[in-house]
Amino acid sequence: EKINENYLKDRHDLRNITELSHTMIGEKRMDNIRYCIESIIKDDVPGDLIETGIWRGGAIIWMLGILKAYEVTDRTVWAADSFEGVPIPTLEQDNGFDLSKNVLPVLAVTQEEVRKNIEKYHLQDGNVKFLPGWFKDTLHTEEIKQLAMLRLDGDLYESTMDSLTPLYSKVSKGGYIIVDDYESCPPCKLAINEFREKNKISEPIIKIDNHGVYWRKGDAI
Repeated sequence: EKINENYLKDRHDLRNITELSHTMIGEKRMDNIRYCIESIIKDDVPGDLIETGIWRGGAIIWMLGILKAYEVTDRTVWAADSFEGVPIPTLEQDNGFDLSKNVLPVLAVTQEEVRKNIEKYHLQDGNVKFLPGWFKDTLHTEEIKQLAMLRLDGDLYESTMDSLTPLYSKVSKGGYIIVDDYESCPPCKLAINEFREKNKISEPIIKIDNHGVYWRKGDAI
Protein backbone atom coordinates (compact mmCIF):
# COMPACT_ATOMS: atom_id res chain seq x y z
CA GLU A 1 0.00 0.00 0.00
CA LYS A 2 1.52 3.29 -1.11
CA ILE A 3 1.87 5.94 1.56
CA ASN A 4 0.43 9.34 0.72
CA GLU A 5 3.36 11.72 0.23
CA ASN A 6 1.70 14.30 2.49
CA TYR A 7 1.05 11.78 5.24
CA LEU A 8 4.21 12.36 7.24
CA LYS A 9 3.93 16.13 6.89
CA ASP A 10 0.34 16.05 8.11
CA ARG A 11 1.32 13.73 10.94
CA HIS A 12 4.11 16.07 11.95
CA ASP A 13 1.74 19.04 11.95
CA LEU A 14 -0.67 17.08 14.14
CA ARG A 15 2.00 16.51 16.76
CA ASN A 16 2.85 20.19 16.77
CA ILE A 17 -0.65 21.09 17.97
CA THR A 18 -0.61 18.57 20.82
CA GLU A 19 2.33 19.90 22.79
CA LEU A 20 0.31 20.12 26.01
CA SER A 21 -1.51 16.79 25.65
CA HIS A 22 -0.63 13.62 27.52
CA THR A 23 -2.26 11.46 24.83
CA MET A 24 -3.29 11.69 21.18
CA ILE A 25 -5.71 8.78 21.09
CA GLY A 26 -8.96 10.75 21.36
CA GLU A 27 -12.20 10.11 23.22
CA LYS A 28 -13.35 6.99 21.35
CA ARG A 29 -10.09 5.12 21.88
CA MET A 30 -10.07 6.19 25.54
CA ASP A 31 -13.65 4.89 25.88
CA ASN A 32 -12.47 1.64 24.30
CA ILE A 33 -9.79 1.20 26.96
CA ARG A 34 -12.37 1.74 29.67
CA TYR A 35 -14.79 -0.70 28.06
CA CYS A 36 -12.11 -3.39 27.79
CA ILE A 37 -10.90 -2.96 31.38
CA GLU A 38 -14.43 -2.98 32.78
CA SER A 39 -15.15 -6.13 30.75
CA ILE A 40 -11.96 -7.77 32.01
CA ILE A 41 -12.89 -6.97 35.61
CA LYS A 42 -16.53 -8.09 35.22
CA ASP A 43 -15.57 -11.37 33.53
CA ASP A 44 -12.58 -11.95 35.80
CA VAL A 45 -10.16 -12.35 32.90
CA PRO A 46 -6.74 -12.98 34.45
CA GLY A 47 -3.63 -10.97 33.64
CA ASP A 48 -1.94 -7.61 33.51
CA LEU A 49 -2.30 -4.72 31.07
CA ILE A 50 0.39 -3.48 28.70
CA GLU A 51 0.81 -0.70 26.17
CA THR A 52 3.69 -0.96 23.73
CA GLY A 53 4.49 2.60 22.68
CA ILE A 54 3.29 5.02 25.35
CA TRP A 55 4.40 8.51 24.20
CA ARG A 56 3.68 10.82 27.18
CA GLY A 57 1.85 8.13 29.09
CA GLY A 58 -1.74 9.31 28.70
CA ALA A 59 -3.23 5.88 28.00
CA ILE A 60 -1.17 4.36 30.82
CA ILE A 61 -2.48 7.06 33.17
CA TRP A 62 -6.03 6.28 32.04
CA MET A 63 -5.53 2.56 32.69
CA LEU A 64 -4.14 3.24 36.16
CA GLY A 65 -7.01 5.59 36.94
CA ILE A 66 -9.66 3.05 35.90
CA LEU A 67 -8.04 0.31 37.97
CA LYS A 68 -7.86 2.65 40.95
CA ALA A 69 -11.53 3.62 40.55
CA TYR A 70 -12.45 -0.07 40.74
CA GLU A 71 -10.01 -0.64 43.62
CA VAL A 72 -8.06 -3.20 41.59
CA THR A 73 -4.59 -3.64 43.07
CA ASP A 74 -3.50 -7.04 41.74
CA ARG A 75 -2.90 -6.12 38.09
CA THR A 76 0.29 -4.51 36.80
CA VAL A 77 0.20 -1.91 34.05
CA TRP A 78 3.31 -2.39 31.91
CA ALA A 79 4.62 0.70 30.13
CA ALA A 80 6.87 -0.37 27.23
CA ASP A 81 8.67 2.26 25.19
CA SER A 82 12.11 3.03 23.79
CA PHE A 83 11.85 6.51 25.31
CA GLU A 84 13.88 7.50 22.25
CA GLY A 85 11.01 7.72 19.79
CA VAL A 86 10.10 5.35 16.96
CA PRO A 87 13.02 3.30 15.59
CA ILE A 88 14.53 4.11 12.22
CA PRO A 89 12.95 1.71 9.69
CA THR A 90 15.11 -1.31 8.86
CA LEU A 91 12.58 -3.60 7.16
CA GLU A 92 11.28 -3.38 3.62
CA GLN A 93 7.72 -3.30 4.96
CA ASP A 94 8.48 0.04 6.67
CA ASN A 95 10.14 1.73 3.70
CA GLY A 96 9.06 5.36 3.35
CA PHE A 97 7.62 5.42 6.87
CA ASP A 98 10.35 7.06 8.92
CA LEU A 99 8.85 8.37 12.18
CA SER A 100 12.15 8.40 14.08
CA LYS A 101 13.16 11.32 16.29
CA ASN A 102 15.17 12.82 13.43
CA VAL A 103 11.84 13.30 11.63
CA LEU A 104 9.41 13.54 14.56
CA PRO A 105 11.38 14.56 17.66
CA VAL A 106 8.12 15.20 19.53
CA LEU A 107 7.57 11.42 19.70
CA ALA A 108 10.75 10.93 21.75
CA VAL A 109 9.67 11.33 25.39
CA THR A 110 11.88 10.39 28.31
CA GLN A 111 10.90 7.94 31.01
CA GLU A 112 11.33 10.69 33.59
CA GLU A 113 8.82 12.90 31.79
CA VAL A 114 6.28 10.07 31.74
CA ARG A 115 6.82 9.39 35.45
CA LYS A 116 6.20 13.06 36.21
CA ASN A 117 2.99 12.99 34.15
CA ILE A 118 1.75 9.97 36.12
CA GLU A 119 2.59 11.69 39.39
CA LYS A 120 0.47 14.69 38.37
CA TYR A 121 -2.56 12.40 38.63
CA HIS A 122 -1.41 10.91 41.96
CA LEU A 123 -1.24 7.46 40.38
CA GLN A 124 2.44 6.61 40.82
CA ASP A 125 2.38 3.42 42.84
CA GLY A 126 3.29 -0.23 42.52
CA ASN A 127 0.76 -0.86 39.74
CA VAL A 128 2.97 0.51 36.94
CA LYS A 129 6.22 -1.02 35.70
CA PHE A 130 8.39 0.43 32.95
CA LEU A 131 10.07 -1.59 30.20
CA PRO A 132 12.55 0.84 28.65
CA GLY A 133 14.23 -0.08 25.36
CA TRP A 134 13.43 -1.36 21.88
CA PHE A 135 10.63 -3.91 21.86
CA LYS A 136 12.82 -6.61 20.31
CA ASP A 137 15.05 -6.38 23.39
CA THR A 138 12.50 -5.96 26.18
CA LEU A 139 9.21 -7.73 25.45
CA HIS A 140 10.53 -11.30 25.66
CA THR A 141 10.88 -10.82 29.41
CA GLU A 142 9.62 -13.64 31.59
CA GLU A 143 8.45 -11.04 34.11
CA ILE A 144 5.25 -10.72 32.10
CA LYS A 145 3.37 -13.91 32.93
CA GLN A 146 -0.15 -13.27 31.68
CA LEU A 147 -2.01 -10.40 30.02
CA ALA A 148 -5.66 -9.39 29.95
CA MET A 149 -5.00 -6.45 27.63
CA LEU A 150 -2.37 -5.93 24.93
CA ARG A 151 -2.51 -2.42 23.50
CA LEU A 152 -0.23 -1.90 20.50
CA ASP A 153 0.93 1.57 19.49
CA GLY A 154 4.22 1.02 17.68
CA ASP A 155 3.16 2.42 14.27
CA LEU A 156 5.69 0.37 12.27
CA TYR A 157 5.49 -3.18 10.91
CA GLU A 158 8.66 -4.06 12.81
CA SER A 159 7.48 -2.60 16.13
CA THR A 160 4.08 -4.27 15.81
CA MET A 161 5.61 -7.67 15.08
CA ASP A 162 8.16 -7.21 17.86
CA SER A 163 5.24 -6.74 20.25
CA LEU A 164 2.88 -9.44 18.97
CA THR A 165 5.44 -12.22 18.66
CA PRO A 166 6.41 -12.47 22.35
CA LEU A 167 3.16 -11.23 23.91
CA TYR A 168 0.15 -12.55 21.98
CA SER A 169 0.42 -16.04 23.46
CA LYS A 170 0.34 -14.50 26.94
CA VAL A 171 -3.06 -12.88 26.39
CA SER A 172 -5.71 -14.81 28.31
CA LYS A 173 -8.85 -16.20 26.72
CA GLY A 174 -11.30 -13.33 26.86
CA GLY A 175 -8.50 -10.75 26.88
CA TYR A 176 -8.27 -7.86 24.45
CA ILE A 177 -5.85 -6.87 21.71
CA ILE A 178 -6.09 -3.18 20.79
CA VAL A 179 -4.29 -1.75 17.75
CA ASP A 180 -4.03 2.03 17.97
CA ASP A 181 -2.94 2.80 14.39
CA TYR A 182 -4.40 -0.06 12.34
CA GLU A 183 -6.15 2.25 9.86
CA SER A 184 -3.68 5.15 9.92
CA CYS A 185 -0.34 3.34 9.65
CA PRO A 186 -0.25 0.94 6.67
CA PRO A 187 2.85 -0.97 7.91
CA CYS A 188 1.11 -1.63 11.23
CA LYS A 189 -2.00 -2.90 9.44
CA LEU A 190 0.13 -5.18 7.27
CA ALA A 191 1.79 -6.68 10.36
CA ILE A 192 -1.55 -7.31 12.07
CA ASN A 193 -3.07 -8.93 9.00
CA GLU A 194 -0.03 -11.14 8.41
CA PHE A 195 0.17 -12.19 12.06
CA ARG A 196 -3.53 -13.03 12.21
CA GLU A 197 -3.34 -15.04 8.99
CA LYS A 198 -0.20 -16.92 10.03
CA ASN A 199 -1.65 -17.79 13.43
CA LYS A 200 -5.16 -18.51 12.11
CA ILE A 201 -6.75 -15.84 14.29
CA SER A 202 -10.40 -15.66 13.28
CA GLU A 203 -11.91 -13.35 15.90
CA PRO A 204 -13.46 -10.37 14.10
CA ILE A 205 -11.62 -7.05 14.06
CA ILE A 206 -13.86 -4.35 15.51
CA LYS A 207 -13.49 -0.71 14.49
CA ILE A 208 -13.07 1.87 17.26
CA ASP A 209 -12.69 5.03 15.17
CA ASN A 210 -10.90 6.01 11.97
CA HIS A 211 -7.57 4.87 13.44
CA GLY A 212 -7.89 2.09 15.98
CA VAL A 213 -9.37 -1.41 16.11
CA TYR A 214 -9.56 -4.27 18.61
CA TRP A 215 -10.58 -7.86 19.04
CA ARG A 216 -11.26 -10.22 21.91
CA LYS A 217 -9.20 -13.37 22.13
CA GLY A 218 -11.09 -16.63 22.03
CA ASP A 219 -14.67 -17.02 23.13
CA ALA A 220 -15.96 -14.27 25.37
CA ILE A 221 -16.10 -15.45 28.96
